[in-house]
Amino acid sequence: LLSGEGPPEKGYQSPGLRGARTTTLFRAVNPELFIKPNKPVMAFGLVTITLCIGYLGYLHAMKDNDQQLYEAVDSEGQRYMRRKSSKWD
Repeated sequence: LLSGEGPPEKGYQSPGLRGARTTTLFRAVNPELFIKPNKPVMAFGLVTITLCIGYLGYLHAMKDNDQQLYEAVDSEGQRYMRRKSSKWD
């Protein structure tokens, strides 16, 4: 309490949704509004999402590097590397 103020009023509620009157269904559907943040779980989730995105980036980079090359010979007998393609490309 600040100096000069009396006791809180009877109808006083805590600020935010925790003090609001809600139904059990609303609380069950929106638990993130009523549960205090859990920092270890948030850190674990952040690390997990970061690793997943990194793994997807790694797979994308490996796909770009693996172009399925083969050695081809042109009509003059010169050898060169060529990427595989199909007649549908």
